[in-house]
Amino acid sequence: MSTAILTGQPVPGSSIETDLRSLGFDVRTAADATEAETLLAAVPGDQRVAVVDARFVGHPHALRLGLTDPRFPLAAVPGAVTAQPAGRQALTRAVARENSASTGTTLLDNLADRIVAALDTDGCGVHRPELGSLVATVPVDPQARNEARQAVAAVDDEAVRLKSAVKSRDGFFTTHFISPYSRYIARWCARRGLTPNQVTTASLLTALIAAGSAATGTRGGYVVAGVLLLLSFVLDCVDGQIARYALKYSTLGAWLDATFDRAKEYAYYAGLALGAARGGDDVWALALGAMILQTCRHVVDFSFNEANHDATANTSPTAALSDKLDSVGWTVWVRRMIVLPIGERWAMIAVLTAATTPRITFYVLLVGCAFAATYTTAGRVLRSLTRKAKRTDRAAQALADLADSGPFAQLLARVLPGVSRIPALFWALTGTAGLLLADWFDGPGLTLVVCAAVYVLLSSEAVSRPLKGSLDWLVPPLFRAAEYCTVLILAAQAEVNGALPAAFGLVAAVAYHHYDTVYRIRGDAGASPAWLVRAIGGHEGRTLLVTVLAAALTASQFTVALTALAVAVALLVLFESIRFWVSAGAPAVHDEGEPA
Repeated sequence: MSTAILTGQPVPGSSIETDLRSLGFDVRTAADATEAETLLAAVPGDQRVAVVDARFVGHPHALRLGLTDPRFPLAAVPGAVTAQPAGRQALTRAVARENSASTGTTLLDNLADRIVAALDTDGCGVHRPELGSLVATVPVDPQARNEARQAVAAVDDEAVRLKSAVKSRDGFFTTHFISPYSRYIARWCARRGLTPNQVTTASLLTALIAAGSAATGTRGGYVVAGVLLLLSFVLDCVDGQIARYALKYSTLGAWLDATFDRAKEYAYYAGLALGAARGGDDVWALALGAMILQTCRHVVDFSFNEANHDATANTSPTAALSDKLDSVGWTVWVRRMIVLPIGERWAMIAVLTAATTPRITFYVLLVGCAFAATYTTAGRVLRSLTRKAKRTDRAAQALADLADSGPFAQLLARVLPGVSRIPALFWALTGTAGLLLADWFDGPGLTLVVCAAVYVLLSSEAVSRPLKGSLDWLVPPLFRAAEYCTVLILAAQAEVNGALPAAFGLVAAVAYHHYDTVYRIRGDAGASPAWLVRAIGGHEGRTLLVTVLAAALTASQFTVALTALAVAVALLVLFESIRFWVSAGAPAVHDEGEPA
């Protein structure tokens, strides 16, 4: 139970106590600053506590946004401030200071707002939600109170709450074909006590059933698969809308939402490949290629954003042009559509699955994703080249973590000279290009193993210095492309049944590890633990191992080795990921930015 300390004399006709109780607060009244401090001390330290001015006038949803959001240790709206256990000590200090300033005899006017000012002075980082048209104020006289009440009556609190449940920035398909009705489904679910996690799980199960339907290889199965994939996407939108509507954010929910989208999409690729195989068409290479391309696209996004997260002098003519285009309505939607976000992508996959074949579906998907990747990457390269930004140590560390360098690279990076005049991108690009050319033209053998060893050396040189160059954010995506494509090419060259599915499983397991690293970094929780990175070898260790296995084993043995490696990596990364994200100290990460 949360506790709200209502300060001052109750105002006749005020609904503040009722509103606070409807939000789950046990309401207690303090007549002066001393009593407020006493009541605060009596609240258990593991509970949320709020200090609210009894004269407060506003919408219930304004109070909900200010006092119940679980993501912020300290939060406030005009006339009210709240603290979770993590911010409790700061709130106690601020209240004690105000009590001391008032000599403990009378309650100061606007105590809640004065507490917020004291917290700001202490640099405590109080979250203030955007209220928009919602009202939250503390009237100073009857006339102001009457005007505030009229302002409250003029705005439909529930309509604003329902509208704010929809992500502020989304793709065209999601905005115009899903959100207009999914928000009502979200409200229906919230009012019946369904949690975002339950809906997220339902979305995953629906997508897995869709993948199973696609795996039947029949036209009816493909049609059902397309319909279920769209239904899964609707539920995927609903879970986030429930979280925003009811402010039911959670650490576990953040992890589920962040990882299940990828699991659903890649499982569906596997289902299409299995269905095609039943019809005599082998498209596993296309399925794996689609997964690799989509994952590398995401790594480009993540790396660029982390590199520029807190960069100074963060301006460029390209960015200015982009901002200008975003001010014109139709260009906004065109630009959001051509990057093929999750809504457009899943709608395209669903329609193509129902109407065509898995091969055609993958061809169109690969072309669309390749165009989107080229467009976004080119724009970001132009921004980086024309931007005079100074990147921070935090950004360099984030890129180093995203690089996923293992024990070989870490050891060599300490002994390599680190040629300062040669950018890290040069070493990464040279190593990746040489390795992939050897994969393609030489195939398994001693030459490829030597090229892989050179790749280890060059990738180590790339990370031997902080990644602060203008284009160093391209280093992690290049490492992903080198590792994933090596597995794809060598499995395809094995030309035995099961090699490509085994490669698909290995890349999926490694990609999960890389996504997990991203969301840890976004939550300011650091990267994956060093023991895990060492245990699974880092990108360069796994790449070298795969080339050695391909050279030393027969095609059938290589397939078994890939399967065993996939299982081992999956078990390790899933164990550590689940342990971390269900722990009490894991951060809550909710993506409200670009659609994935």
